[in-house]
Amino acid sequence: MRVLRTPDERFLDLPGYPFLPNYCEVDDFEGARLRVHYVDEGASDAPVVLLLHGEPSWSYLYRTMIPLLVSEGFRCIAPDLVGFGKSDKPAAQGDYTYARHVGWMTQLLVDHLDLRGVTYFGQDWGALVGLRVVAAHPDRFDRVVISNGGMPVGDRAPTDAFLAWQRFAKESPGFQIGRIVSGGCVNALSADVVAAYDAPFPDEMYTAGARVFPSLVPTSPQDPASADNAAAWEVLRRFDKPFLCAFSDSDAITKGGERIFLRQVPGCAGQSHVTVEGGGHFVQEDCGPQLAAIIADFVRDSR
Repeated sequence: MRVLRTPDERFLDLPGYPFLPNYCEVDDFEGARLRVHYVDEGASDAPVVLLLHGEPSWSYLYRTMIPLLVSEGFRCIAPDLVGFGKSDKPAAQGDYTYARHVGWMTQLLVDHLDLRGVTYFGQDWGALVGLRVVAAHPDRFDRVVISNGGMPVGDRAPTDAFLAWQRFAKESPGFQIGRIVSGGCVNALSADVVAAYDAPFPDEMYTAGARVFPSLVPTSPQDPASADNAAAWEVLRRFDKPFLCAFSDSDAITKGGERIFLRQVPGCAGQSHVTVEGGGHFVQEDCGPQLAAIIADFVRDSR
């Protein structure tokens, strides 16, 4: 496995991102090691809020939420998935699988950080990966918040629009990460913020993980991840700890995605589920402070 590492100078003076880096080495499942980056802010003994990003963003997505959650007395952990942010980037699309992403995050969150009593928030692929970790280690999680994400098992045919997105991500001659993130927001991002989303990717060689992610979403029962996701759903159907849906009102990609959780996860019963107004797919960008307040209130109300 050929592995790339974004030069540190790419991350200097990013707007609104003053956080010191933290690193952990994980097994790459081919006999070598990968370096995974994570933000770790707040008192080490404070209740943990885990923030998982999706495609094609990185922990920069949570820059407005982390200070607010820390001020509310939480410890915030915000990893960069392998292939994103300050984490190492295997250079070939074939180096990435859904199972490997789950394994890499499990090594960080369970084996290295040994997190317990966690409030987990996931969006986009942060939901696909994080929910699998929750299902494998439900005793470590006190509550869950999901926004604009899910955990499909491939039992529904993909839309033409999603198939087009898969093809574009894998094959397009230009894959402009920052512009893609901006296009998923209600409010267009400023040039310096777009540049911050581009920072992890100095050139095309670094984008293999971002390019292949859409193709790793299970779209048929024969998908390699379908059975694992179905098994994780069996756990979620017994998950009776507090589970909150906070989907945004302006995300055409995941609109209505909260319904399966509301129907099937016992922990959803009796919770004050919310629709975040004015939020696009990247609700953390459009409504970060509001979302941080929703998480903080949810923790207080469900203790």
